[in-house]
Amino acid sequence: MIDLRPVGYVIGLLVAVLGLTMIPPMLVDLAAGTDHWRSFATSAVLTVFIGGIVSLSCQDGNQEGLNIQQTFILTTGVWVALPIFAALPFYFGETQATPVDAFFEAMSGLTTTGATVFSGLDEMAKGLLLWRGILQWLGGIGIIVVAMVFLPELRVGGMQIFRSEGFDTMGKILPRATEIASQISVIYVGLTLACVVSYMVLGMGAFDATVHALTTISTGGFSTYDASFGAFSGPAEYVAAVFMILAALPFVRYVQMLNGHEVALFRDRQVLGFMGTLAVVVVFASVVLIATDGQAAEQSFRQVVFNVTSIMTGTGYASADYMGWGNLLIAMFFFIGLIGGCAGSTACSVKVFRYQILFASIKSQLLKTQSPNAMVPPRYEGRKIDDDVLNSVMSFFVFFFVTMGVLAVALGMTGLDFMTSISGAASALANIGPGLGDEIGPAGNFAGLNDAAKWLLSIAMLIGRLELLAVYAMLTVTFWRG
Repeated sequence: MIDLRPVGYVIGLLVAVLGLTMIPPMLVDLAAGTDHWRSFATSAVLTVFIGGIVSLSCQDGNQEGLNIQQTFILTTGVWVALPIFAALPFYFGETQATPVDAFFEAMSGLTTTGATVFSGLDEMAKGLLLWRGILQWLGGIGIIVVAMVFLPELRVGGMQIFRSEGFDTMGKILPRATEIASQISVIYVGLTLACVVSYMVLGMGAFDATVHALTTISTGGFSTYDASFGAFSGPAEYVAAVFMILAALPFVRYVQMLNGHEVALFRDRQVLGFMGTLAVVVVFASVVLIATDGQAAEQSFRQVVFNVTSIMTGTGYASADYMGWGNLLIAMFFFIGLIGGCAGSTACSVKVFRYQILFASIKSQLLKTQSPNAMVPPRYEGRKIDDDVLNSVMSFFVFFFVTMGVLAVALGMTGLDFMTSISGAASALANIGPGLGDEIGPAGNFAGLNDAAKWLLSIAMLIGRLELLAVYAMLTVTFWRG
């Protein structure tokens, strides 16, 4: 019998903390002189009370560490419980959202997906706009912790390749894990503050700069305007692209740089692969758009840099309706969204390192085909890739694309058209944000989808954010017997 008390204790604490984070948006609405602050007050009291009760009732089960089953349950349970309570301000607030819409928005926020069911953001209560930003900011730093601490230990999707790198190899130049986590938090806050200041220097108001900084550094993509980042077209797009890129790089490398290993970031194969891919796509898309769109070259280049970076990092901002850029670029946007950023960052999707391991395996097999007796093991960062890492990565690819296909079929069965179904499945599972097409594309949102589709997409966001296998493992009989 699995002892769930340690899991309940941690989840209860996190739920209570989530309730406390509702205070800043409550104060914003209170300062604005509206009655909307009451919805945050009610939500905060309920959340803190329930979280506290759960934590206190499970306190006797608190222990030094969690076993593998408890860790799986905790990792998934946190991302199920928190959106339920995070949805309360949407349900009680001026949006009067239905339960499915409130949960969808909260799940999209905490998983940093950025898909929204709300319109009229320009006139929405500032407390709710700030709350959406806070959710994404919390989800961003949360997934860094999960990617660094939990997924490597759970041997999920090849993430175990970073386990020794994160806490053993770097032990010579870094403190232990708790200090690494604290330094990552400082870096995360520092990047956020730098982003706020940069936006304000470029003319954004303090409120807009704060919310957009929260959703830029988390690569989340929630905006305070229906036009998304199109409301700030100009130099702010370049600045946003820079911070989206910084957030998509492995944060552990920043920690190394702070501890005297300045070249760590620039030697990381993930970073080089991500930056190289991004540069190639930007150049190609810029040439195509400048040649076909008829806009000023600088405007076309700026829009390409911003929107390509937004899609590839999974941020989900849009500064232009790229559905009008032609079928070639639309198809390219679909595929670069399935690349993602680096492991150990706030970026989402498949991640660059998995493609690098896949290509290394393919190269190894090709060389063995040419020379059957040769010993040519696949390598990553100069080291031989263990079989368990290869198997985990291949399993991830299979699960990812099978899940995306099944989800697309399920969405189609709810009545959605092909484009909406396939792009919605990809955007939710890869936590990108907007899909393709008129309804859920960059100029639309997810409000018009039926409830069944919204529930399916909400589940997909959770599965995708936790790298699939962390959730699927819990669906096996062996897991509960173990």
